[in-house]
Amino acid sequence: MSDARFEDGVDKPLRLIAFEVDDLHVISTMVQDAVLPVSEMSWRPKERRFALLLNRFRWEATQLGCAERVQAVLSFEDVQSIQTQGFDRADPDSVLSLLNITFEADTDGTGYCIVTLAGDGAIRLKVEVLEASLRDVSRPYVALSGMMPNHD
Repeated sequence: MSDARFEDGVDKPLRLIAFEVDDLHVISTMVQDAVLPVSEMSWRPKERRFALLLNRFRWEATQLGCAERVQAVLSFEDVQSIQTQGFDRADPDSVLSLLNITFEADTDGTGYCIVTLAGDGAIRLKVEVLEASLRDVSRPYVALSGMMPNHD
């Protein structure tokens, strides 16, 4: 048996889970440049779950010359608390652009998942353990701009 290859996922919905920092790096790469309105953030304290419904750029499809997006759910489990900065959570029409996700371990085995957003925004999740998942929930569609995100 061999490891999956990047090309193997081009035509299939993406489903990833992270229990370790290296796995979280993969999810972070796949959600780079995803966009979402603030209204698509969901914090369920009783379930200890925080989720985002993203419009994810399909980096895995760029080798085919495609500029596609797909709706995907990014969720975090065992979330104890959340903090945000750099955007107004009460403004449902505000659109956020996701840059990356990192994990900062605390001394007691817990830690923080940091979702960094464009424009100095961030979401900080205190988690009991690292458990994040990403799954595509729609069919791909052509990106409105028709172009890949560009970082100067």
